[in-house]
Amino acid sequence: MHTILKSNSKIVTIGHDKPFVIIGEKINPTGIKKLGQALVDQNFEYVQHLAKRQVAWGADVLDVNVGHPQIDEAAVMPNVVQAILDVVDVPLCIDSNEPKILEAGLKVTPGKPLVNSVNGEDKQLATVLPIVKDRGAAVIGMAIGNEGIPPTAEGRLAAAGKIIEHAAKMGIPAEDIIIDPLVMTVGHNSQAALVTLKSIELIKKEYGVNMSLGASNVSFGLPDRHSVNAAFLALAIQAGVTCSITDAIKLGNSIKAIDLLLGKDPNSMRYLKYFRATEKLRADEAAVKA
Repeated sequence: MHTILKSNSKIVTIGHDKPFVIIGEKINPTGIKKLGQALVDQNFEYVQHLAKRQVAWGADVLDVNVGHPQIDEAAVMPNVVQAILDVVDVPLCIDSNEPKILEAGLKVTPGKPLVNSVNGEDKQLATVLPIVKDRGAAVIGMAIGNEGIPPTAEGRLAAAGKIIEHAAKMGIPAEDIIIDPLVMTVGHNSQAALVTLKSIELIKKEYGVNMSLGASNVSFGLPDRHSVNAAFLALAIQAGVTCSITDAIKLGNSIKAIDLLLGKDPNSMRYLKYFRATEKLRADEAAVKA
């Protein structure tokens, strides 16, 4: 099963038989004070810098979130999208919990974008899925039900099924649904990653849909988060996750290595190409800092 995303001229295919797709996470002001201030000041040059840097480091798609208490997000989102489109040509993932903000971003996004996100709550399904259908977009479905995040893999399977079935009734095909089985921090619950991995296996077996994760969540509150994130991604990709909203700069090498080890990189060509490209990027960025 393939999920197709498009920009003006680029097509990104997400699938279990395809290389892993990186959705760059950096255009999100949560925890990034400099980006938040740039959005308040409507200084879109910094947004463009983040977009170009992530694509250079291997992001296939860019997540776009403008959540900040000091701005009118519905007014700012189209400007941010246009600023990104002026400097890179990759599919976009419009990220908001608010329907009006999603609509504002989708109206100016070309091709076939991704929506982040909908969950299994009745209100969310009723408000977000019509937007996805009308725009002809794909959507990330969070495995959350009316009672919140299910604590078990079986509960998350049921929540995923509810989203897929409601989407089908609206004419949204399963290939346009990317399920997020959710990962919680192992710093608070040592079994959290195991529940997620079992959820991935159950959802893949039952529905065969593509799956995504906010992989950085697993390491929240821990030291050396990069090592934890990379180790978890390797397990999740083998279990059936096909894309992730994550840090292309820190995890790109690991992801390319995982694809290589899982037989998705004939003759190591993608790994070697990425290594050479990022080696030059590291040298260039080090020279700028010097």
